[in-house]
Amino acid sequence: MKIKIDIDPQHEDTPVITIQANEWTAEVEAIVRHLKELEKSDSAPKRLVATDGERSIILQPQDIDFVYSANRKVFAQTVEGTLELKLKLYELEEFLGNHGFIRFSKSVIGNLDLIDRFELSFNGNLCVFFKSGNKEYVTRSYVHHLRNQLVEGGGSRDK
Repeated sequence: MKIKIDIDPQHEDTPVITIQANEWTAEVEAIVRHLKELEKSDSAPKRLVATDGERSIILQPQDIDFVYSANRKVFAQTVEGTLELKLKLYELEEFLGNHGFIRFSKSVIGNLDLIDRFELSFNGNLCVFFKSGNKEYVTRSYVHHLRNQLVEGGGSRDK
């Protein structure tokens, strides 16, 4: 792969990236995916603000065990306890996906980096225990995806 950079004051303000290849390869696809993620991360919020009663608390993604929705509200579970978030679950999934979080069920997104151990339930669900002592369940339909992420080395520690 060759990289050419042309910096000139006559170019427009928005950078333009051109990829030249004789065919679509996995390497080209990875580059495009990475560029799209960079573009998304520029427009995404940089930090999360949670509420605990009257207090507003700034949360770092690495402090969150999992995020879940209940009674039309979204909560973050941390070592200190449960905090309410104002974002929707799908917005949090996009933002936290870059920080080692994946979907555990329709209503839960978990942090791969804080998982301590697993236990298989009799109904096929997976019970995930976090280093903080909190636990949450991965439904059967998401167990395969979680397994793939763990085998492939998913999580923020690879970035």
